[in-house]
Amino acid sequence: MNTGIRHRLEQADERFEELSRLLADPDVIGKRDQFQSLSREYGELEPIIRIWNAYRTAEIARTETSELARQEDAEMREMAEEELGQLDEELERLQLELQRMLLPRDPNDERNIFLEIRAGTGGQEAGIFAGDLLRMYSRYAERRGWQVEIMSAHDNDAGGYREVIARIIGRGAYSRLKFESGAHRVQRIPATESQGRIHTSACTVAILPEIEAVDEIDINPNDLRIDTYRSSGAGGQHVNTTDSAIRITHLPSGIVVECQDERSQHKNKARAMSLLSARLLEAEQEQQRSQRAADRKLQVGSGDRSERIRTYNFPQGRVTDHRIGLTLYDLDNIIDGDLEPVLTPLLEAHQAELLAEMSQ
Repeated sequence: MNTGIRHRLEQADERFEELSRLLADPDVIGKRDQFQSLSREYGELEPIIRIWNAYRTAEIARTETSELARQEDAEMREMAEEELGQLDEELERLQLELQRMLLPRDPNDERNIFLEIRAGTGGQEAGIFAGDLLRMYSRYAERRGWQVEIMSAHDNDAGGYREVIARIIGRGAYSRLKFESGAHRVQRIPATESQGRIHTSACTVAILPEIEAVDEIDINPNDLRIDTYRSSGAGGQHVNTTDSAIRITHLPSGIVVECQDERSQHKNKARAMSLLSARLLEAEQEQQRSQRAADRKLQVGSGDRSERIRTYNFPQGRVTDHRIGLTLYDLDNIIDGDLEPVLTPLLEAHQAELLAEMSQ
């Protein structure tokens, strides 16, 4: 095991013992806030220490078995060598589990998200593809038991979208979908194509964590222009009959957000401010990511919307994620919301990158 990782585990073990003593102290028990905080930290460390103890037990067993493997008795040596192989596998498994437990947590992982889809190259077909992507993510959300709210939508003439922004509400939404930001490309024969030629279109997707409190990002009210208007809606009962839709322009950055989902102007303003905070936070983080990009080889989770991340090839029934070289011939199910075969390898690739950095 890497010396640095072992040192971190030893420090965690010392802290765990300290927490055990503190949580048994009557003075601490009588202080509710302190007791809850220490209990939370204890609960986070407990699974790590449990695996760490198992690792150290396996290490001791391996040392003892190595001595047996040096015995003159041939039968004893054979048994010991077989057990050594099993212990080595167990140690490798436990080490990998410990490393994953020590990986830094993304503070946004448990948050709701804003999903933004914009049609790119490809004209009307790109707009239709934007609608396909919205349905794909919506059906994935339904499978997870999450709620989807359309915040704003700008239709195109072909029944798709020039732009659509949705709020997905569900625990862990950001952790599962944060690697979806980027350019998505589709290759298929449009319904209007009489010659049967394959067309290529593209959409950009952005996944932004919802900021729970607007004051998490500093926004000067004097930097905002707030306009109200009558929503064009998404049709039917969703069309507002009052000027309750809100458009907010952040003058220094030029970022414009809008919300027309709620009938209440107050609620639409709150939603729009939350989206603006998320956009400003993303811009700040993107600047930091760009500074680190030269040192990063794997661009999973880079958030770069100009980067082509995935191709959906309908004639071949193929989905390819270009960042990790993943190819799946299961397009119909994926486009219908069965995204786990795509999302899980992305998460594993991201963890592998973090593990490599940790080892260094």
